[in-house]
Amino acid sequence: MMSRFLLRPSSLLLTVLLLIQCGTLSAETPSALIRSVPIASQSLTETLRAFGTLEPDPDQILSLSLPHAGLVNRIWVRLGQRVKRGDPLLEIITSPDARMAYLQALSAVDFATRDVQRQERLLEEQLATKAQVDAARKNLQDAQAKLSALKKRGQDSTEETLRAPMDGILTRLDVSQGQRVQADTTALLIAAEQRLIARLGLEPEDLKHIQPNASVSIRSVFVPEIQIATQIREIHAMIDPATHLVEALAPIPEAQIDHLILGSRIIAQIEIKTQTALVVPRSAVLNDAQGAYIFVVAQGKAKKIHVEEGIETQQKIAISSPQLQAGDSVVISGNYELSDGMSVREAP
Repeated sequence: MMSRFLLRPSSLLLTVLLLIQCGTLSAETPSALIRSVPIASQSLTETLRAFGTLEPDPDQILSLSLPHAGLVNRIWVRLGQRVKRGDPLLEIITSPDARMAYLQALSAVDFATRDVQRQERLLEEQLATKAQVDAARKNLQDAQAKLSALKKRGQDSTEETLRAPMDGILTRLDVSQGQRVQADTTALLIAAEQRLIARLGLEPEDLKHIQPNASVSIRSVFVPEIQIATQIREIHAMIDPATHLVEALAPIPEAQIDHLILGSRIIAQIEIKTQTALVVPRSAVLNDAQGAYIFVVAQGKAKKIHVEEGIETQQKIAISSPQLQAGDSVVISGNYELSDGMSVREAP
């Protein structure tokens, strides 16, 4: 036995209304939740990042050599130590050979002096010529000059203390206590503490973008809150065989060297060029097969516009298009879900 189900007119009307409502809902245009900001017109500076170290200015490094051969008896300083003008650095005991050379020069002066006196007496007695007196005087002058030179080298004393000629930092120490050294041996280097440079390493292909006097912002790797403003002073013309980079030097202003230490690792941002353009956050720019594009909001709908990219920073990018102007609303969040002409609603 088959049962029949008959719809009453009221039930039929209700069913039709439900079907019409469902059709209406399905026909509604989809929308996306987005965030947008106005496009700004501003100056944007392109920079190049470089790494390096803080070093003493080569023009302000003083080399101290030992004036004569001897024995390093005492050392009062250590590598990296700050010294003041007049501070004792090394004590050198004069070698026996150097001391003997001084005593011989002293004896030569005494002999030459007595010889001049003898020749002058003989000249008075007409037993010597004027030429012999002049020759004796010349020998005396030569002996005195040699003695004076040995005195300047410190060979007139059995021991000598080498003192700091200026305020600075000891950047090199090439002798040790008890070492026997020869004359003119480089003992140490002192760098002026108030004259530092940033030695930066640049990729060779980046040199075409950088010019001397380019502005540089430098900060320490370990103390990032310290920021230094300076300029490129010089760019070298060869590749360092150790780093395979080209070196550039930037002086550190004396007013900004507080809390900086020689040998510190640094990061530099070198300004390459500045451009005034329409600027948007980097998240606003997407890419497809045709290139870079953005979405702007016009009358509640998303409009896709292809753009030319310009200078980039870590947070912003310059763009250009004849369809854009400052003040247009550009989508910065939710743009991955958009298509051209899609309805959008702003996130609270």
